[in-house]
Amino acid sequence: MTWEPQANGLQQIIAILKESQSPDTATQMAVHMKLEELNQYPDFNNYLIYVLTKLKAEDEPTRSLSGLILKNNIRNHGNNLRPEIVEYIKHECLQAIGDTSPLIRATVGILITTIASNGGLHNWPQLLPSLCEMLDSQDYNVCEGAFSALQKICEDHAEVLDSAALNRPLNIMIPKFMQYFSHNDPKIRSHAIACINHFIINRSQALMLHIDAFIESLFNLSSDDDHEVRKNVCHGLVMLLEVRMDRLLPHMPQIIEYMLMRTQDSDDGVALEASEFWLSLAEQNICKDVLTPYLPQLAPILVRGMRYSEIDIILLKGNIEDDDMVPDREDDIRPRFHKSRSHAIKSGEAGGGGDEEDDDFDGGLDDDSSLSEWNLRKCSAAALDVLANVFREECLPIVLPILKDTLFHHEWVIKESGVLALGAIAEGCMQGMIQHLPELIPYLISCLSDKKALVRSITCWTLSRYANWVVSQPHDQYLKPLMEELLKRILDSNKRVQEAACSAFATLEEEACTDLVPYLEYILQTLVFAFSKYQHKNLLILYDAVGTLADSVGHHLNKPQYIDILMPPLIEKWNLLKDDDKDLFPLLECLSSIATALQSGFLPYCDPVYKRCISLIEQTINQDMAWKQNAGFDQPDKERMIVALDLLSGLAEGLDGHIESLVANSNIMQLLYQCMQDALPEVRQSSFALLGDLTKACFQHVHPFMAEFFPILGQNLNPDHISVCNNATWAIGEICMKLGEETRQYIHLVLKELIIIINRPNTTKTLLENTAITIGRLGYVCPVEVAPFLPEFVRQWCTSLRHIRDNDEKDSAFRGMCHMITVNPAGVLPDFIFFCDAIASWVNPPQDLHQMIQKILHGFKNQVGEENWRRFVDQFPSTLSDRLVAMYNI
Repeated sequence: MTWEPQANGLQQIIAILKESQSPDTATQMAVHMKLEELNQYPDFNNYLIYVLTKLKAEDEPTRSLSGLILKNNIRNHGNNLRPEIVEYIKHECLQAIGDTSPLIRATVGILITTIASNGGLHNWPQLLPSLCEMLDSQDYNVCEGAFSALQKICEDHAEVLDSAALNRPLNIMIPKFMQYFSHNDPKIRSHAIACINHFIINRSQALMLHIDAFIESLFNLSSDDDHEVRKNVCHGLVMLLEVRMDRLLPHMPQIIEYMLMRTQDSDDGVALEASEFWLSLAEQNICKDVLTPYLPQLAPILVRGMRYSEIDIILLKGNIEDDDMVPDREDDIRPRFHKSRSHAIKSGEAGGGGDEEDDDFDGGLDDDSSLSEWNLRKCSAAALDVLANVFREECLPIVLPILKDTLFHHEWVIKESGVLALGAIAEGCMQGMIQHLPELIPYLISCLSDKKALVRSITCWTLSRYANWVVSQPHDQYLKPLMEELLKRILDSNKRVQEAACSAFATLEEEACTDLVPYLEYILQTLVFAFSKYQHKNLLILYDAVGTLADSVGHHLNKPQYIDILMPPLIEKWNLLKDDDKDLFPLLECLSSIATALQSGFLPYCDPVYKRCISLIEQTINQDMAWKQNAGFDQPDKERMIVALDLLSGLAEGLDGHIESLVANSNIMQLLYQCMQDALPEVRQSSFALLGDLTKACFQHVHPFMAEFFPILGQNLNPDHISVCNNATWAIGEICMKLGEETRQYIHLVLKELIIIINRPNTTKTLLENTAITIGRLGYVCPVEVAPFLPEFVRQWCTSLRHIRDNDEKDSAFRGMCHMITVNPAGVLPDFIFFCDAIASWVNPPQDLHQMIQKILHGFKNQVGEENWRRFVDQFPSTLSDRLVAMYNI
């Protein structure tokens, strides 16, 4: 197909392309409008490809820009372009793949993979054969351009390329790529490895056939002069570790020695890629066996990798010590994510019901937005952390001498890396570190007043990693001095130190809980003073520290002198913030914790807070309806509705019956009905939490809506949305305790789903416990309806509740089980040993419940007779039979 542009049209487009490179925003807006107009003309895209591929006399940035605009057009309007135009663009791309300019070749490659993504590789059958043929070209530019395009295609289409849909082109491509591992040009070698690397993770069949040859070829390139080649070799080996450990195992000593070298590579990119190897290796079962001989070499390399580079220090403004008066740039403030309320039962084991999330290691390294991307320092620290978890105390003889050398070093950069390393090993080596902590903790507390801000900030983090030990020691010895120094750092003159101190203090609050009560006044005065001192970004972290304090000390906060310190500055902020201000979210979260802690002490503030929450929910629902009905409206940010629902939950929990008059004079039930049906799981999760809390606080207002609410609760018992399901389950349990026998008409909406959940493998502990309690409560109010199903859930029910500590929820659930067994004793027979195990978990059951359980045990014994009972009890572990004798006299 031949197509020639008109001269004046071409000039016009070149002029627009030049203009669009202007830094002026108004000019850019005007250009954007012109481009939108030109998109109405079908052959506009022909002009764009013409500028990119044919106008060799034009400057490269203009040509490349023309290609990138074309790429966007294809991405946005590709399906509406006339077929002959698309064919013309494809033809020109393949002709221009060997352009003499690297920038133009790269742009053409991006354009090719965009066309392939948009129309599907199957609609461009000649693409892969053409590119593979060009690899054999004697012209370097053609070979490099083709490889560059293939690398992008392999990245974007790895799965399709390995499917039968295209006749498995990889069978030809992979052996062909491997021929270029020995090409004399490093860029070609690098492309060849990168292409194949895209097929490792998916275990592409064609690659697995050639896996040994591929690994051997990687080894041959291991000491390549080119850093991009070395980086790709390391990347390939890291992925092979996860996918084909069996093939690497025979070569593991050589690979480890190679990676030790590369982790110290002069090129940072190679060193980072090699450091990933240690993170990956730590997840493999063989890690300890293969790495033990090399640990003495590896540990010092990792600690060296933790040092700030000179560029890091410049980016972090590490030489500027006092910046607390400098306002934050808005783009320094990262988006925050609100964690919706979730109801967990307090279990009898230490650490309670939080098995949902694990905190990822952040290495105290959330330095700054300019360094927020993954780098060698973070990777080295994370690697030391995971390896400490693999080797535990066994690595201390190697690590402790390194710590001694670095922690007390006169150069601050080395000292700082030592403090970071000490924090990194805290989790894995805690047992072995305990004997050294009486010496190390006071030293770290002294480092909190180091003259370098970066040392002070990392020390905050490392101390927080040992907070658990600090709290377990005599308070005057460590907790009190640590708390006093951390509070000084909260008022530091450096913003990074303020941030690290606030985060560390929040961790200390969680560990110390009510141990902080004697110091509350001093703590509150410091935090409130920080409100007047902090810039924008740290203010958001400060709200979190205040909220965590309220969660940790609970009702001890409810004293007039504390309320008078804490509430005025918070309410002042509350009044200043507009409804659409993002800063309202963290303040609402903070107030939610405070309302729950203060209980009746929050009454003077509850009226305006309650009304504003209702208004935020209403506004969001109305905006959502407007957006659905009219494309001209923006989609609302539902996060403020979620945070408002959670604050109302905090009010309901804290104020209990006092919230009744607020609920009576508002449309909260109608709003809740809409929120419970929202498409967003997080909105539903918070709605069910609020429903449960309102049920406990003022059921008379929830009661009239049962017929509407129950079907929605039943529809949300879907364990794929675990937190929604958890809160809906909990709310059903709270409702049926208030509704009593009336629950009968709704049981069919929820019981079957609850039985499915309790029998589902791999269900989280929190959800299992909540489900068991709710089934027990349904059995308590409607035993006749639930008891026939006992054989379907009794074993799971008993094993789920044996770890829960004595409380009201456990009490009502066990009463329900006793009622059901009385109705259907045969239903529990096959699993009676599990029932015996579960009742033995009570430490101190209420007297009437104790009698119910005793009656069931003796009834069972009388029914089977003395001889059978003896045989039955002989199967018990001795601890269980002793406990039953002691507790229930059987």
